Amino acid sequence: MERPASRMNGFLVLAGLLVLGAALAAAGWAVSIPALIGAGVLWGVVAVLVSTGFTVVNPNEAKVVQFLGRYVGTVSQAGFQCVLPLTTKQRVTLRVRNFETAKLKVNDADGNPVEIAAVVVYKVTDTAKAAFSVDDYEEYVAIQSEAAVRHLATSHPYDAHEEGRTSLRDGAEVAGELTTELRERTELAGVEVLEARITHLAYAPEIAQAMLVRQQAAQVVAARTHIVSGAVGMVQLALTKLADEGVVDLDEERKAQMVSNLLVVLCGDRATQPVLNAGSLYS
Repeated sequence: MERPASRMNGFLVLAGLLVLGAALAAAGWAVSIPALIGAGVLWGVVAVLVSTGFTVVNPNEAKVVQFLGRYVGTVSQAGFQCVLPLTTKQRVTLRVRNFETAKLKVNDADGNPVEIAAVVVYKVTDTAKAAFSVDDYEEYVAIQSEAAVRHLATSHPYDAHEEGRTSLRDGAEVAGELTTELRERTELAGVEVLEARITHLAYAPEIAQAMLVRQQAAQVVAARTHIVSGAVGMVQLALTKLADEGVVDLDEERKAQMVSNLLVVLCGDRATQPVLNAGSLYS
């Protein structure tokens, strides 16, 4: 787990080295020339040793510090810092990052081949896990994102033809499900997924035309169903009004003829031509 590393302000340490150098030079000069040379060598060794602990940390960045292969902590305070000498410092960015997956070709829950891609927004929250739990946390997030997108595509259909079934076109619900799954997958790497959304969704080219015809047919059926439902209501209203207001007294045969005519007029997809009947329904 991430923990803070012991550190000091680099400028204070540098000033202390200069003061130490001046003090050793004065003491050596007061004794003898060999003593001055020895003091200079001693100061040089100390300065080189201490300088191995100097590091610069940029804003929204952290340095993972290791001493002889052992993790000793993380420095996340921006500026010129000094940590334990003889340590190695690995840079890990804390900035919010995003990338878009490649367009993946997978079969949806109904077995139809679809093309799908997503954008993932994430940031590192645990530098120790990001540095040591996985080889490359960026590559790890990319691979896990593709796996999550594939799993999402195989779990839902492109279009939901049943009531209450979630489809890949339900943006907010699908995005929430994808984000939750990615958070579980990337927690091991010390990464938090902030958001994941579908950016590309389409049928594969080999079935796109057939699916377009199917969608158009479904829309036509839905429209016709709505038209017929409205027409029946209008016919019922007309018959009720005529009966309630006593405009005309229709027997069952005349009612059937009127219903037929009204439904033809209301449900037809072309303009109707009126025909005047000068005769009678009865012989």
